[in-house]
Amino acid sequence: MDELIKGAEAISLFCRININTKRELPVRSSEMGLLICIVKEGGEHTPLRIAEFFKVTKPMVTAMVNSLVKKEYIIKVKSRVDKRSFIVKPTEKAVSIVNETFNEYYKNMQVLQSRLGNHEYSKLIELLTKSNNILLEEKNNG
Repeated sequence: MDELIKGAEAISLFCRININTKRELPVRSSEMGLLICIVKEGGEHTPLRIAEFFKVTKPMVTAMVNSLVKKEYIIKVKSRVDKRSFIVKPTEKAVSIVNETFNEYYKNMQVLQSRLGNHEYSKLIELLTKSNNILLEEKNNG
């Protein structure tokens, strides 16, 4: 039981450190994640694709998209394939904020990669990914 408590405390602290990092952004952290995704990954992004990528609901993405459209960070373009859907495209304002803040946004991960070394950092990410998949599977089956 002690190992479970130590594990829970370690993960909780790790999450708090990353969530509580002060970032002076004109958008919410989740919105910034969406902007980074569509700017850095390129390609065509529909709300459904974004929801699947972030493993959240489509209505959550729709709310973020509407907020970012209102703030002029993204535009909606009708899909050529499915006229009922649309593609989300970044504006120059979005590209600018992502390019200006990308390094700051991922600073903690850069510190970990640098201090742990590539091998241990890769193991950390591999284990976190595997853990997330297990927990998502449990959530979806429960």
